[in-house]
Amino acid sequence: MQKVLIITYYWPPAGGPGVQRWLNFVKYLKDFGIEPIVYVPENPNYPIIDESLSKQIPKGITIVRQPIFEPYGLARLFSPKKTKRISSGIIQTKNQSFIEKSMLWVRGNLFIPDARKYWIKPSVNYLSDFIAKENIKTIITTGPPHSVHLIGQHLKKQLEVKWITDFRDPWTSIGYHKKLKLTKASQKKHKLLEHLVLNKADKIVVTSQTTKSEFQEITRKPITVITNGYDTDYNGGAFLDESFTISHIGSLLTGRNPENLWRALSELARENAVFRTDLQLEFMGVTSQDVLDTLSKYELAPYLKLRGYGSHAEALRKQRSSQILLLVEIDSHETKGIIPGKLFEYMAAKRPILALGPKGWEVSDILAETQTGVFFDYSSHTELKKLLLDWYDQFKKNQLKVNSKGIDTYSRRQLTKKLTEFI
Repeated sequence: MQKVLIITYYWPPAGGPGVQRWLNFVKYLKDFGIEPIVYVPENPNYPIIDESLSKQIPKGITIVRQPIFEPYGLARLFSPKKTKRISSGIIQTKNQSFIEKSMLWVRGNLFIPDARKYWIKPSVNYLSDFIAKENIKTIITTGPPHSVHLIGQHLKKQLEVKWITDFRDPWTSIGYHKKLKLTKASQKKHKLLEHLVLNKADKIVVTSQTTKSEFQEITRKPITVITNGYDTDYNGGAFLDESFTISHIGSLLTGRNPENLWRALSELARENAVFRTDLQLEFMGVTSQDVLDTLSKYELAPYLKLRGYGSHAEALRKQRSSQILLLVEIDSHETKGIIPGKLFEYMAAKRPILALGPKGWEVSDILAETQTGVFFDYSSHTELKKLLLDWYDQFKKNQLKVNSKGIDTYSRRQLTKKLTEFI
């Protein structure tokens, strides 16, 4: 069985979407003749903890841990709340304090490519011997944080190994990159590091066609698209809500604020007393003050239930009990290729998906292909309102459902098979 070393920062008990991609690949790699060995930090500063994910680590998997120094640990002494938000990629653009502006400048210009850069050198020193001892011929790095890719780059330079990079998100083209207050010199350094990684790696994996096209402008190395996916082993059970619930699982940050949706719901609530009685909005995760203020503006606060962050198991259960699943992305050119991991879990839940995002969003193609939901851009209103009323009528008749097709392509097992073929 071929040994493959997977180098990742996020691993249980880390919560959130970043950990789930490789946790699930690791589950199935042995089925296709690959023995995964996972290398992770011993003492990471994860912004979200989800102990339930630890139960999903397959038995018998070799996990190697080494210490990491993270400046976020020191920064928390000065401003724990702001540090946690920035370390998880949540950057507010309005009403930033002096401390927050300073932290962003330091994060963007002193810690290149990111604040986990101090794990690079000790990891290379340790893994150089470990790889030789274990006779490992293939390594995979997954980012962000993109400093993990630099571990791979150094190991590739020193050893005769095949190096595959996995980009869960883009590097310099991701939306928050512009918010880091980068100097021109820092921007140039990020670009040079991105170019170095993409041209020194043997193969590249990305999660969207948009990212593949962007990277093909930088490198001629083989690139394949392997999206995120869903796992088929859910057995938690769930009963459909009796209310007309529209649920969003995950962060609803400042930019994810589809005002025309709130306006349409507000109008339907005013025009239809029965709709008003049935409507319920449920948000599981962080919700920005801007979104809450907009909901209050449209008098939707009475219908809102804020659940806060829940475990992955709780999120899966909520997805299956909701009448409608809401997927929202920032209305920006940079987010066209961002395909949230929860999309595929939404599809597996077999509840109608209402997606709002930028024009040309790749999600719209997947929804149309699988017939799992409907996409609207941020300018939509009349058609959006019409669809909501149609779905509500189906809900009242106990007929609200989806007749999806072809979603098996996005199962974690099938995606792992595609990954092993690329390896």
